[in-house]
Amino acid sequence: MPAIVPAFAGASMQFEIPTTLAENCRKSPDRTKWLDRLPDTVCDVGRRWSLTLDPPFDGEDVSAAFVAPTTLTDGTAAVLKIGMPHMEAHHEADGLRFWDGNPTIRLLRHDPGTGAMLLERCTPGTSLRKLPEPEQDEIIAGLLRRLWRTPPTFHPFRPLSILIEHWSAETLASEERWTEPALVREGLCIFHSLLRNAATDALLATDLHAGNVLRSERQPWLVIDPKPFIGDPAYDATQHLFNCPARLSADPLATIRRLADLAGLDPERVRLWTFARAAAEPRDDWASGNALAIALKP
Repeated sequence: MPAIVPAFAGASMQFEIPTTLAENCRKSPDRTKWLDRLPDTVCDVGRRWSLTLDPPFDGEDVSAAFVAPTTLTDGTAAVLKIGMPHMEAHHEADGLRFWDGNPTIRLLRHDPGTGAMLLERCTPGTSLRKLPEPEQDEIIAGLLRRLWRTPPTFHPFRPLSILIEHWSAETLASEERWTEPALVREGLCIFHSLLRNAATDALLATDLHAGNVLRSERQPWLVIDPKPFIGDPAYDATQHLFNCPARLSADPLATIRRLADLAGLDPERVRLWTFARAAAEPRDDWASGNALAIALKP
């Protein structure tokens, strides 16, 4: 999907809207409207912030935002990010301010009107996906332990229950397509049980996996793309687990226990969160997929 966007240094440039981002946006009217406005939004933000824009990043992890390397007038390398309408990402900028570069990228500028963020650029920016999964486990666990902090009394962050209730409503709305109704209902029950009996609350990233961790000069690895909610730290281990599908499918208990031990978590709570997500998280296809197979594991 080509779009012409000024490079803000004089000439115009043509780039392709990332394929997965375009596909995701076409699934809802609000996101379609956002996508149609995106070239104008990029132009407007780029001019106001005096950016020199390069072609956007693309790939398997570019699914919910326009993300492009850019250069500031003083020569600083940065990244422009403009996210599509997405309830999970409402407080990403607030989260980046709270963590303040430890262990996340830094927020340089934010425009609440468009949601545009100017972000620290990771150099060399190599994805943690490049390392073997056992090494990923160790790095992810260390980053999680650093992320889990209690924000001040007055903060903008939503409780994890808001996310789980949103997902549960979507799942219930597709009840006629469930292929394992008893499994789904058990997952929904476990979701709400875990929310009720969490012993500790902390600010969670909720979407931390190897694709959202980049190598950096400032610190060895930095977290990008947090989706902050306040809740049970055991939940935060699950996204990395779901991004290791072969290991999780082959030996779910051992895989869960390894990450839980590295992160200092109760393995049973991580197991229950993993089961609940595999069984009852909303999805397009209820008849197949890794999640269902994981939930059906003894």
